[in-house]
Amino acid sequence: MRKLYFLLPGTGKKFACGGLWAELKTYNLAKQVCSAEVVTYRQREKDTLFLDDLLKEPNLDDVILAISWGFDVPKLAAKLKPYNVIYHAHSSGYGFKLPASIPIITVSRNTMGYWGQASPYSLIYYLPNQISDEFQNLNLERDIDVLVQVRKSSEYLLQELIPALQKQFKVCVVDSYVEDLPGLFNRAKVYLYDSAEYWALQGVSEGFGLQPMEAIACGCQVFSSVNGGLSDYLDPGFNCYKIAGYSKEYDIQRIQKVLASSAPIVLPEYFLAEYRYENIIKRLNVILTDINEFFDLKKEQPSNIKSLTRMRMAKLLTQRIVAKVRKKFFS
Repeated sequence: MRKLYFLLPGTGKKFACGGLWAELKTYNLAKQVCSAEVVTYRQREKDTLFLDDLLKEPNLDDVILAISWGFDVPKLAAKLKPYNVIYHAHSSGYGFKLPASIPIITVSRNTMGYWGQASPYSLIYYLPNQISDEFQNLNLERDIDVLVQVRKSSEYLLQELIPALQKQFKVCVVDSYVEDLPGLFNRAKVYLYDSAEYWALQGVSEGFGLQPMEAIACGCQVFSSVNGGLSDYLDPGFNCYKIAGYSKEYDIQRIQKVLASSAPIVLPEYFLAEYRYENIIKRLNVILTDINEFFDLKKEQPSNIKSLTRMRMAKLLTQRIVAKVRKKFFS
């Protein structure tokens, strides 16, 4: 297989976010399948290859460049047009288009559906984010009634629902990095997550939504929004509850009922198996094998499927209208 370079703007605190951690985790998984290395392109870092230096090397046909940082993708795709490039798609909705020469690996079926519509002639694959084995129910005493993380939480959650719940229950509000997140989830009975407002303001989608999945894996009862990639695995009424359901009073009533039962959620092992290491590695091996074969073919054969441009869409729409008119008046 070709060597895989993961292109990141940087890996320092300036770029710290869920997308960076997810990409670095995928990089570590890829190292189990092929040779892989991190490359930065905005910030030079010690002991890390810089993109402009990499592009000076004479023969890059035997490497694949993986781009993922949504807002940087259009410029990177144009700059890297002569090379073998893949797009590792987390969130969707950035508004850019990609040529069929760039395969797309999506972290959720929701994102896969977006690109299936936006780039119908590209190779598209599904590789979910990994849920580490440390996220599991340890059957400990749960001394936190309600847990919520401030980041990505809605105004409703922080300013209305949480203050009301604090009058009745032991509520833990986290606003900083948590060293032992599995341990914290194992202490909580209910986890609240409401990111729909956050992503609406960002103008893009929730790519995967790790925290509700990690909380479920640890036995937490989850009240969550179901926007974007969360809709891949959250199933209100069966493995979670929909947060912000009609009224604050109704939310409180449902949370009270769950806390009264004090029963952690128990799901069949197959529910989590899709997101565990063994399945991710198997899928990644299949996907990278397929992509390597594609890049072998691309050297000899140009793309010849017409792109779904605005002009072509207008032409197809006109043809459809003309066909309907002929059928109505001349049949």
